[in-house]
Amino acid sequence: MQREVSVQYSKEESRMERNMKNKNKMFDLMLEAVNNIKDAMPKMQIGAPVRQNIDAGERPCLQGYYTAAELKPVLDRPPQDSNAPGASGKAFKTTNLSIEEQKEKERGEAKHCFNAFASDRISLHRDLGPDTRPPECIEQKFKRCPPLPTTSVIIVFHNEAWSTLLRTVHSVLYSSPAILLKEIILVDDASVDDLEYSVLDAIYDG
Repeated sequence: MQREVSVQYSKEESRMERNMKNKNKMFDLMLEAVNNIKDAMPKMQIGAPVRQNIDAGERPCLQGYYTAAELKPVLDRPPQDSNAPGASGKAFKTTNLSIEEQKEKERGEAKHCFNAFASDRISLHRDLGPDTRPPECIEQKFKRCPPLPTTSVIIVFHNEAWSTLLRTVHSVLYSSPAILLKEIILVDDASVDDLEYSVLDAIYDG
């Protein structure tokens, strides 16, 4: 009986020894793998992507700053009549109206909640007079490299007064640099004035 117990203990010890050897062998393999990864780390690292400022095949962008000529707007504003209604941002007073004009004014105010009568008589090319921006904004300069991005102007409207919508489009064309303005997108938000806006689509199509 003592011999059987001794044999059993011997078998248990042998099994434990084998398990320990296997564990140590596995641990050694893991350490070796980790060390191999450490050695390869500098080769595996990926640098941050380099910003591409120009398309392939194009010439490098010029150094320095954009000039006023380079930032010329899409359209040149026509000469202004200083005596025209609302010229240079001046108030357009609607007084001494005829009966028909007064009715037209009231219809515009009821529909659009502002003086559409006056808006309809103000030039689409009207400017707002002297630049009111702070000097630090007016004197701001922009580097040519990297080039300034182009932009899309999105105008959302719903039953907007015809004259104000057209004047807004013209204002964008008169004030946005041609090289930066990609497009003007008019989004009709369920307007019911289909006739006027279909004409607008035809005018500014493309």
